[in-house]
Amino acid sequence: MNIETIKSVYFVGAGGIGMSALVRYFLFKGKVVAGYDRTPTPLTEALIAEGAQIHYEENVDLIPDACKDKESTLVVFTPAVPQEHEELVYFRNNGFEIQKRAQVLGTITHSSKGLCVAGTHGKTTTSTMTAHLLHQSHVECTAFLGGISKNYGTNLLLSQKSPYTVIEADEFDRSFHWLSPFMSVITATDPDHLDIYGTEAAYLESFEHYTTLIQPGGALIIRKGISLQPKVQPGVRVYTYSRDEGDFHAENIRIGNGEIFIDFVAPDTRINDIQLGVPVSINIENGVAAMALAHLNGVTDEEIKRGMASFRGVDRRFDFKIKNDRIVFLSDYAHHPSEIKQSVLSMRELYKDKKITAIFQPHLYTRTRDFYQDFADSLSLLDEVILVDIYPAREAPIPGVTSRLIYDNLRPGIEKSMCKKEDILNILKDKNIEVLITLGAGDIDNYVPEIKKILERKND
Repeated sequence: MNIETIKSVYFVGAGGIGMSALVRYFLFKGKVVAGYDRTPTPLTEALIAEGAQIHYEENVDLIPDACKDKESTLVVFTPAVPQEHEELVYFRNNGFEIQKRAQVLGTITHSSKGLCVAGTHGKTTTSTMTAHLLHQSHVECTAFLGGISKNYGTNLLLSQKSPYTVIEADEFDRSFHWLSPFMSVITATDPDHLDIYGTEAAYLESFEHYTTLIQPGGALIIRKGISLQPKVQPGVRVYTYSRDEGDFHAENIRIGNGEIFIDFVAPDTRINDIQLGVPVSINIENGVAAMALAHLNGVTDEEIKRGMASFRGVDRRFDFKIKNDRIVFLSDYAHHPSEIKQSVLSMRELYKDKKITAIFQPHLYTRTRDFYQDFADSLSLLDEVILVDIYPAREAPIPGVTSRLIYDNLRPGIEKSMCKKEDILNILKDKNIEVLITLGAGDIDNYVPEIKKILERKND
C-alpha cells in the first residue's frame, strides 16, 4: 500500500512511544487517524488533543467508519498486542492491509535516506542526538525516536525539505529487518530478547542480516570491539567508532564539576572543545556515533559543536530530576545488565565520593530468567539496591522467576532490600539518600514525581 493512497490509519496499540510517533506522522500527512490502547496515559491524551480518535475498550463497534474501508485504510499493530485481540481479528478476517510499526517505517524510509541507529543499548540516546544535530543544522531531518526528546518535547521531528529520516532501528521481533538504511550505526550486540531469538548466535545473525540491508553508496558505523562480522553490500563504506579509538573517536576528555568536554576526531576533521549537553560519560561514546552520522551527511563542524552543547537528552535516559550539592536523583530506562553497568559506572565517575542507591524494577520474566546473574553483577557495583517485583509487560509469570533470583546473587556486604513498588515512597522517607537512581523500563517511572517531592522535602 502506497502512503499517498492511504486515507485512514488505524493503530492497534496507539500509545506506545514508537507507535505514537507514527500517529503524529500520519496526522501531519492529513490522514484520518484512530486506534485502540489498553489504558489512558498522558501520551494518549496528547494524541487525542492533536486529532487522533483513541479508545480504551477492545470493541469493534468503536472503530470509526472511516477506518472500515479496507481499500483506503492501513492497520498498524504492535507485537505487544495479543494475536487474538478482537479488533486485530476483525481486520485480519476482513482482508485489511495490516503492518507492524517497523514495516511502516520501512515504507516511509524507502522514499528517503534512512539514518538508522541499531544496537542492544544506546540507540535511543544516539538516534535522538543524531536527530538533534541534523534538525538544528542547515541539513534538517524527519525523525522517529524511541523516547521523548527533551529539546523538542516529542518523539517525532518533521521536515518538509530534508531527504533524511532518522530512525531508531529496533531488533525486538526482528523489526529492523524491514528497514532499508542509507547509513546505520550499530552501538552494541550484547544478547537480549532471547525469548524471541533463543540463542546468542541467532541474535548476532539477526544483526548480520541487518547489515546487508544498508544501501550501496551508504555507510555502516560500527562500534569497535563488538562481536559482529558485518556483511555489507558492495559500495557500502564501513567505519569504526568508540570512546577512545576507531575511525571516529574522542580525545582530550575532560570530566569535572559536572561537565564534560571532548575533542572529536574523524578521518577528515577534528572538532576541539565540544561540550556535552548531558554530561554523563556514556554520552561520550553515544556522541561520537551521532557526530559521525551528522558529519558524514553534511552537518558542519560548527553546527556539530553547537548541537552537542545544546542537546538536552531524552526522558528517562539519564534524566536528572534533582541535582545539587546535597542530593542527586535521576530516572534511567536501563533494563539490560550492560545498560545498568554503564549507568552505574557513569554515575561513579561523576560522583566518586557519594553513596549511590538504586531502585530497580526488572522488566520481563524471560529477561530476568536469562540474565539474573548478570543483573546481580551489574547492580553489585552500587552501594545499595532496592529491588521491586518484576514488571511483566507482555508476559505471563514463570514459576520460580522473581526478583529474589537477583537479590540472592548480589555481592556479599551490599546493602539490599526487596519491596512492593507501592511501598517505595514509605521506605524512602526514612532513608538517608545522597545519589538515587530509579532503573527499569516498566512503570517504576510513575513513582518518580512523588519520589522527587519526598527527596526535596528532606532536602529543605
